Amino acid sequence: MRKIRLSNHAVILALLAGGFMASQLAKAAEDLYFPASDESWESVAPASVGWDSEKLNAALDIAGARKSSGVVILHGGRIMAERYWDSPDASQRYSNAMKGRDAQGRAIEDVASAQKSVVAVIIGMAQERGFLQLDDPVSKYVGEGWSQASSNQEAAITIRHLLSMNSGLATDFSFSSAAETAWLYNTPVYHELMRVLIAATGMDRQSLTREWVTEPLGMKHSSWTDRPWASSDIAVGLSTTARELARFGLMIRAGGRWAGEVLMEDSSFLDAMLSPSQALNPSYGYLWWLNGQDFSLNAAARVQRANGALVASAPSDMVAMQGALDRKLYLVPSLNLVITRLGSNGGANGASFNDAFWEALMEAAPQH
Repeated sequence: MRKIRLSNHAVILALLAGGFMASQLAKAAEDLYFPASDESWESVAPASVGWDSEKLNAALDIAGARKSSGVVILHGGRIMAERYWDSPDASQRYSNAMKGRDAQGRAIEDVASAQKSVVAVIIGMAQERGFLQLDDPVSKYVGEGWSQASSNQEAAITIRHLLSMNSGLATDFSFSSAAETAWLYNTPVYHELMRVLIAATGMDRQSLTREWVTEPLGMKHSSWTDRPWASSDIAVGLSTTARELARFGLMIRAGGRWAGEVLMEDSSFLDAMLSPSQALNPSYGYLWWLNGQDFSLNAAARVQRANGALVASAPSDMVAMQGALDRKLYLVPSLNLVITRLGSNGGANGASFNDAFWEALMEAAPQH
């Protein structure tokens, strides 16, 4: 297997972040439970692992009141809490995201930008298999002229820059600044990563994701689906269920492993993915959001603003996949948790879904 070598800059950032390393994620196989199927998924009683059942139910009540369609909470891989709501939102935006239901009636939804974190993992798998390197120019795979920048400006933009959101391009692909000099949450430019993967591997996005991720993890209802309502830049989304998204999170929790199978051996990539990818926004890794940093950035701007941790009420070691309409996957090693949430926009009364849910959830957590 080909391994990534972390640059000195990446190592320093990881150490400053408190060293959220894959070695801390990976546990012995006997310490984590991996479900053979959704139908046979084992559960664990909250009280048996120190959680307050009544307060945990109160947190789920808050999730339901904030337009969730499904919440799954895993402890050590077992289901500690789970709840579903049939009609969280009648809006057209939520209807666009609904892609059906599984045999048990659980919603299958386009997870919006939470897909970015899945693509980051696939990029790491592609590098491990020798198809690409993070410091390769994007144009090596998609050809020249993929942006509106000059030839020299475009040639300086690498795969790593797209993973870190510091390519220097504006959302219309025009040149804004030199790579690594500004941070911008840039969804249209991010989508070039899938074009890179398709060109590098010779596989289409559906086959690639199925062979490397969803099939090994038993994610039977997860696939790339069209977005007929969207612009061509973002016209495809990853759709899945709350349980199947939890499977993906559990694999990351296990350091790239699933039961006895190794899906990703490259721990150095996972280290970099879940550590600050650049100094401009320490709350962002490789397409993953990181808690416990001193500040984050306004997602729509290139200017820095101090605002504390991403989710002040959540543990500092939490990392997250986040998408529009509050699609979430939270991973918290210190609490042995993987949590997924699907549904519609959960913000209300000036409080975000993140803040409201985590404030209630931590009331239920074991008290030390």
